[in-house]
Amino acid sequence: MVASQEVEPPKQRVALVIQYIGTHFHGWQRQLQQRSVQAEIEQAILQIAGQKVTLHGAGRTDSGVHAAAQVAHFDVVSPIPPQRWAAVLNSYLPNDVLIRASAAVSDRWHARFSAKWRRYRYTLYTDTRPNLFVSPFCWHYYHAPLDELLIRAALQPLLGNHHLAAFHRAGSKRSHSWVDVQAVECHRQDDFIHIEIQANGFLYGMVRLLVGLLVQVGAKERSLENFTKLWQQERREEVKHAAPAQGLCLLRVGYTDFPFSPEVWYDTMPKPVLSPGQQMYVVR
Repeated sequence: MVASQEVEPPKQRVALVIQYIGTHFHGWQRQLQQRSVQAEIEQAILQIAGQKVTLHGAGRTDSGVHAAAQVAHFDVVSPIPPQRWAAVLNSYLPNDVLIRASAAVSDRWHARFSAKWRRYRYTLYTDTRPNLFVSPFCWHYYHAPLDELLIRAALQPLLGNHHLAAFHRAGSKRSHSWVDVQAVECHRQDDFIHIEIQANGFLYGMVRLLVGLLVQVGAKERSLENFTKLWQQERREEVKHAAPAQGLCLLRVGYTDFPFSPEVWYDTMPKPVLSPGQQMYVVR
């Protein structure tokens, strides 16, 4: 009699939709001696499957930046069905990281290279009084009134394909500063101003440097004309102040072929709104 042989499970590529509060992380990317989102999830997979894997993310968020629907994938040999990885991982992960969903994808699908766009939201809180329940996710800007209409007007010329070297921080490995900006948005909800930018990709530090200047426009410290000429003429030396990290969130990532329903990834970051006369945190 021939002894039966166990059949090894096939290698599978698993895609994840990930949320994390960036406050206590030194960014997405794995690094020595510092806590990162990538390393936390890779360590959890190692504990579960007994295999070292590389988790490939759609984008690399900086230290302190949040994500409402980061996307990543990894390859693994495991009997765990792809759609079950979310629940299994969540039982191993700390409570500032959450896997919203998992699914099987083809070995040609890549979280970074298959992405068509990324969208970020920056939130400003403009009341003169501080609020503990919104401070981890907003820039509390109370130094001067901000005009969201001026900020919106400053954003409009950025639409299209531009060389945005003025918003490119030193230390990036990217060889150029071309960015295709696909959508911009700025609106106010009571004491909150939300700025959203969607592009095919983002330069290192781009959104925080951009918001730092937009706030100067909204506070009427810098004219619309000056702002536009600054980035069109690539005057990087004049861009000196980045907005704080806690106000920035990777909102979502777009793909032509995506295995997740919109409810999982499309708009999963609630917008905080303080009702007039109330000192409470309300999510609408």
